[in-house]
Amino acid sequence: MRPLRESPPFRRLWIGQAISFIGSEISFVAIPIQLYALTRSTLDIGLLGLCSLGPLLVVPLVGGSIADAVDRRRLVFATEAAAVFVSLGLVANALLPHPRVWPLYVLQTLGVGIFSLGAPAMRSIAPRLVAENQIGAANALEGVYSNLGAVAGPALAGVLVAAIGFRWTYAIDVVTFVASLASVWALPRLPPAEDADRPGLRSIIEGFRYVKTKPALLGIFLVDSNAMVFGMPMALFPALGERLAGGSAARATGFLYAAPYAGALVASLLSGWVGHVRRQGVGVVVAASMWGGAIAVFGFMTTLPAAVALLALAGAADYVSAVLRSTIALTATPDALRGRISGIELAQVASAPSLGNLEAGVVASLTSIRLSVVSGGVACIAGTLAVALALPQLLRYDSRDPHG
Repeated sequence: MRPLRESPPFRRLWIGQAISFIGSEISFVAIPIQLYALTRSTLDIGLLGLCSLGPLLVVPLVGGSIADAVDRRRLVFATEAAAVFVSLGLVANALLPHPRVWPLYVLQTLGVGIFSLGAPAMRSIAPRLVAENQIGAANALEGVYSNLGAVAGPALAGVLVAAIGFRWTYAIDVVTFVASLASVWALPRLPPAEDADRPGLRSIIEGFRYVKTKPALLGIFLVDSNAMVFGMPMALFPALGERLAGGSAARATGFLYAAPYAGALVASLLSGWVGHVRRQGVGVVVAASMWGGAIAVFGFMTTLPAAVALLALAGAADYVSAVLRSTIALTATPDALRGRISGIELAQVASAPSLGNLEAGVVASLTSIRLSVVSGGVACIAGTLAVALALPQLLRYDSRDPHG
């Protein structure tokens, strides 16, 4: 809790982002609900994923390059303000006598693109607001509201849509942006480093080159990509929910999707120790291996409570890995490159789970659902250990000497 107590700017930003994030999660879930109500087509909902994938893969790289060259406070404020107009567009469409389908796709694409543009700047602000030895704690605190939003947002979306309709549900998201904009406006100036590069392709390439020269950074990206590609079985949850359901398959599937986030939320509330971890690279390897082990054992479960418990354990391990990875990325990187490294991290985090769901679906179709889940968890552990052996600098990484 020290960053909240000792840094008023961080405290204001944390509160504002927590309120706004829950509102954004409400809209994120309300959009597919409204789309299905208009079209009754699961294919049309699936196409929303394509609207998000492109911006998540490309725009963070551009946003990271810009974040390192401008005042990050101004960039975040501009993108947050632009996001307000996206939410107002959702309200306007919902107010029509017959809401249209195409604006939902357009606004989803714009919303994800605007978020991806500002996210690298937002992710790289904390080191300018808190002491270096509190960066891990700041990352853990940000995980509290993100995991809370991931659990509470979808639940609130369903309740609000049923109670007050789409127009007022989207309007709530608009109102929550007030807290975010106020918290960003109150930040001190965050000008770029004196040696910052101009934004552009060369700047983006320089970010990738920096990762290549830092084995610890390369290691955390490879460990997480391996864990998500081989240990991400969410595409199989509907089929598994049907098998595990004692009653409603839909209810069981919902529990499976919520379980990792619930585990991560519990871990975030108990995460004070994470900020004191010195051998953070070892922590990443252990946490990623625990994720793979929990997923492998989850594949053998035949009852819903046991399956939910294993997924919650996996989510808790993934949260610890995410906090440690983000801390390494921020502390091992000079401020002039933090925006670009954060952009690369966001693009990697966004793309790897999609590949993981594809891998899980293909293996399940060729073999069986259980073999797909179990083999993925085992491959996750094997891949994590292989990365650790190939890049021993990751295991030697010490938070007291991040540039050593």
